[in-house]
Formats: sequence, C-alpha cells, structure tokens
Amino acid sequence: MAAAKNRFMELNELAELRDGAYENTQIYKERTKKWHDSKLRGDTNFKIGDKVLLFNSRLRLHLGKQKSKWSGPLVVKIVYPYGAVEITDKNGSSFKVNGQKLKRYYDGSADMEDNEFVELDG
Repeated sequence: MAAAKNRFMELNELAELRDGAYENTQIYKERTKKWHDSKLRGDTNFKIGDKVLLFNSRLRLHLGKQKSKWSGPLVVKIVYPYGAVEITDKNGSSFKVNGQKLKRYYDGSADMEDNEFVELDG
C-alpha cells in the first residue's frame, strides 16, 4: 500500500514537471517569435504603380561577387493583405511575391525644386 502511494506521488510530480516544461516552451516560443518578427525588414507600404526591385534568392550561378541579386525594376500591380504583392515585369506578365523580397526602386527623377546646389570654388 505504501509503495502504491509513493508511486502515485512520483507520477503526480512527473505530471507537474511536464506541465511546467510545457509552459516554459510556450513562453520560449512566444519570445522567439516576438524577436524574429522584430528583425523582419522590408518596406510594407507599397502602393499600386510603385517601382520595386525583386531579390532573387535562387541565383546559384557563380557569376562573381559583383553580380547583383536584385532584378527589376518591376511595377506593383496589386497589394494583398499580410504582405503579398503582385508585380508586373516589362513584358506584362504578373506574379505574386512576398513583400519582404521587395525594395523600393528610385530611378533618380527627384524634384529639382527641393534640391539646393552649392558651387564650390576650386
């Protein structure tokens, strides 16, 4: 009878340890998700008609260190919720990509009125 009670107490202790370990793993998962989400980069405020560059992570050819992995410019066609973006290339074909693989393309056509030019005497 005493052995049965002792075994029952040991099983209860194991169940409590297991429950504590489960709670700790849930806390760990929440913290790592929060940290991971804080490290995500990327511009998520794309508008229809914006020019963007697409990161090509599948470029496995050894073309040298100076080869750019960014292709484009492409044009944003539709912005979906949760970060999906549909883009169109210069041939007119469109496809969906994750918004984190895009960055805004600036073609250099800045407003000349806002810039101040300072001449340096040489």
